[in-house]
Amino acid sequence: MIQRNVRGGPLKECSRDPLTGFHRDGCCHTGVQDLGNHTVCARMTEAFLEFSRAAGNDLVTPRPEWNVPGLRPGDRWCLCASRWREAAEAGVAPPVDLDATHERALEVVALADLEYHALLPDPASPPGAGERS
Repeated sequence: MIQRNVRGGPLKECSRDPLTGFHRDGCCHTGVQDLGNHTVCARMTEAFLEFSRAAGNDLVTPRPEWNVPGLRPGDRWCLCASRWREAAEAGVAPPVDLDATHERALEVVALADLEYHALLPDPASPPGAGERS
């Protein structure tokens, strides 16, 4: 089954370095087992990472038991749609890759809000390329 992005096209890869996704396959694929709705592909910012840590979800500290490498600004990651919405309401939403954000995110977040925070595409590099050192 082809999973779709918020624009209605095929879901694109979010990041392989760090390897993201509920299924750790590089995409924000989802299914019934993904209760957190990890569907928003976003590029991490310092402000968002601090916001998330303060809200009880520390993404900076490595958590090998959950395959979380410890994120840094610039990394791309599949976020829970509700956490992204909370960050948007607080004014610290990280930028979003619309082509790599699953359509299920629209159950929680308005398309207009995602579009407002959309990343501008960089035609010179593929998704996730060169973002970690």
